[in-house]
Amino acid sequence: MEENKQQIDIELSHDIAQGIYANLAIITHSGSEFILDFVRVVPGVPKAEVKSRIIMSPEHAKRLLWALQDNIRKYEQTYRKITLPEEPQNPPVFPLDLEPHGQA
Repeated sequence: MEENKQQIDIELSHDIAQGIYANLAIITHSGSEFILDFVRVVPGVPKAEVKSRIIMSPEHAKRLLWALQDNIRKYEQTYRKITLPEEPQNPPVFPLDLEPHGQA
């Protein structure tokens, strides 16, 4: 049976291709969407800045999870195992004040 594949032409502008460095991701959700805020935390600077916000459906969030797991597995097979100082038994608990407080 022939596969029915769609091709999407994706344009990557020069500015977006440069990327934005973030060293913290804050993930929140509602019943209908996941919100991923990518933050740059700089030592000695008291206020961190959200550099990018991605809003997606729960279904797309799960696909992102699968894609990240697959890419981490491939990375570790090719290069090295990624180790963290402490592999948490449970997901880390973040302070409640990291929730966004803005209004739409």
